[in-house]
Amino acid sequence: MVNQIFTTKVFTTTAIVVFVVLVILLVIFAIDALLLVFAGILLAIFFRGLSDWLSKRTGLGENLSFAIVVITILAVLGVSIYLLEQSIVQQVRELREQIPQSINSLRGRLEQFGWGRALLEQIPSSEEMRNTAQNANLTSRATGFLSSTIGFFANFFVFLVMGIFFAVEPKTYVRGALKLLPPARRERGREVFTALGETLRWWLVGKFGSMLAVGLLTYIGLLILGIPLALTLSIITALLTFIPNIGPVLSVIPAALLALSQDPVKALYVVILYIIVQIIESNLITPLIERNTIKLPPALTITLQLILSVFVGGLGLVLATPLVAVGMVLVQMLYIEDVLGEDLETPDEKQEEAETADERR
Repeated sequence: MVNQIFTTKVFTTTAIVVFVVLVILLVIFAIDALLLVFAGILLAIFFRGLSDWLSKRTGLGENLSFAIVVITILAVLGVSIYLLEQSIVQQVRELREQIPQSINSLRGRLEQFGWGRALLEQIPSSEEMRNTAQNANLTSRATGFLSSTIGFFANFFVFLVMGIFFAVEPKTYVRGALKLLPPARRERGREVFTALGETLRWWLVGKFGSMLAVGLLTYIGLLILGIPLALTLSIITALLTFIPNIGPVLSVIPAALLALSQDPVKALYVVILYIIVQIIESNLITPLIERNTIKLPPALTITLQLILSVFVGGLGLVLATPLVAVGMVLVQMLYIEDVLGEDLETPDEKQEEAETADERR
């Protein structure tokens, strides 16, 4: 009897270890696909959030509201591309031409100082990089460009289709996931899914609002400073705002380089402009976001951004922040509340949350 119990425990333990190892291997080798699925879920939450809002305000059915939202978004994107295509394409072409000139101008200014010359000695010149690119195999470069382009459009198509499919019938997928849980835990699982959906929905709303505000403020500021290609630079800044911490740093580089080709003082003004815009975003917009979502630890977010960018690339960098938000909700609800039995919210916080929920209704 004792041997049978021991054998059963060994078998159970072995099965659990094997299952965990298989799950880890699946995540490692299929992380690109999993992140693409997660991106589709984010798109579905965005679509469904807008359609639910429209349905509540107008009394229209869920499917009709969803169709109106998708058609409206696609129409707005199509009209925007049609109206701004020529201007943006021209500005992007000019940006590609002026950035190398600005870099050469920067090199010339650095060569006036001893420390600048020492720094430049460690950096390949533009001519050396151009010669390296010319000496590279043309066929391999063309093949790599073609494969990356096809891969991008294929991933975008999968992302769009999965987002639409998830958004059309989200309850079907939620019910299917809940059936994997024991009956006694399904109600708690439903609460977790609801919390995850709400957190990601409000994070997306706040993020898109932040992108719009940052892009508009940057555009106005660049126009006032007389920086060329203000529209393209502001669009780049708005898009990079989706990536917290790292995006704002990257967005200032092209604008500062263009300003530097005109006047070093202007480059300083551009850097100050971007700092002011980020201060406004961090102290006004982000606190409004955190009223409806959880507060994300910056160090944890940056750590996950670095890890995913190394192993996955750009997609991991973009999705690191919502993944941190998901992880925080799961830890708070499944570990701190369910396992430790602790309540994260004080009575005052619960009252404030109830008042906020009433205001939303």
